[in-house]
Amino acid sequence: MRIITGKFKGRNLFTVSGKSTRPTSSYHRAMIFNVYGDFEGKRVLDLYSGTGSLALEALSRGATWADMVEFAAPAVATILKNIELLGCGESCHVWRKRVDSFLKKTEGRWDLIFLDPPYDKGLLNPSLDLIFERGLLKPGGVVIAEHSTGEQVSVKYAAHRLGYKDGSTVCVTILAARPSETEAQE
Repeated sequence: MRIITGKFKGRNLFTVSGKSTRPTSSYHRAMIFNVYGDFEGKRVLDLYSGTGSLALEALSRGATWADMVEFAAPAVATILKNIELLGCGESCHVWRKRVDSFLKKTEGRWDLIFLDPPYDKGLLNPSLDLIFERGLLKPGGVVIAEHSTGEQVSVKYAAHRLGYKDGSTVCVTILAARPSETEAQE
């Protein structure tokens, strides 16, 4: 697994050994980054971070800050190794927490939130509920959700949907806060 483009282009990342973590493949990362490409100056949140590849790719493409949330100790250790490898520790923070706990307590707001929960575990929509109920997107911010074809984004988020791309087993859905929601938070 390697960084696709930007200042860290071509750098190979460490992966989590075993089968407990499913890293986003280079193909699916390319699909995500081809659907959304504006990272310059953005503040990024990577939920269910795994290896940190999505946040690190965003930093490589010009994001100024990335928060990565992961609970599994082997994955956190891998993220920390990848941060050290790229020398970008001053631009990010790793939170060893369960995603729901982090989302319930955080006071942060982000321009871009990556949401890549374990597939078909019922985590996609509850995570979206917390993101939108708590107003965690900055004005103009987006959520990029990678999910299996078997677990779709709830229809209650239809008004938030900006884009959708599906593959044979993986989908990418891009969602934004409705303007009335972000204006109320300014």
